[in-house]
Amino acid sequence: MYTLDKLQSIVTKCHRCPLSKTRTNVVFGEGNPKAKLVFVGEGPGFNEDKIGRPFVGKAGQLFDKMIEAIGLKREYIYITNIVKCRPPNNRNPLEEESKICIEFLRWQVKIIEPDIIVCLGAVAARNIIDKNFKITKERGIWFNRGNFSIIATYHPAALLRDESKKREAWEDFKRIKKKYDEIDVKMER
Repeated sequence: MYTLDKLQSIVTKCHRCPLSKTRTNVVFGEGNPKAKLVFVGEGPGFNEDKIGRPFVGKAGQLFDKMIEAIGLKREYIYITNIVKCRPPNNRNPLEEESKICIEFLRWQVKIIEPDIIVCLGAVAARNIIDKNFKITKERGIWFNRGNFSIIATYHPAALLRDESKKREAWEDFKRIKKKYDEIDVKMER
């Protein structure tokens, strides 16, 4: 059985797609290795590629404020992306890149065994929930897949570009916290 450290070592050496040629650092993911709640974005941006950590730029700062607003901290959750290397010019990952890298995400989820997966943005939702997912229509809806409760909301970067979406994202984050608390109650029984 893999551990997150072993998997990260494998991902760090990966050259299965062209993104490996332009990356500075692999951005594997970070947080609680036994988190009940995993957030998945699309891919690293400039700051993440430079530092090697997920969600550290302006969108990451907003993300931290959002999780803190619902009483969570990075230490409680796990955060990662569909692709582990920055797409050039912060473009969305191509379908081929996502298909190659999603195996690593599946292993991360298998190791962590979360109860809740939150897709941050349409790219994550299309790779995890449904390839035809429409973020403006289907965000905030719970989907059950196997042992997972999955929901999608706007990516924090989208909220920086369009502040009118913040109210809906806040409602989604309240739903996420409610589900998180419900799982806590079940575990205590």
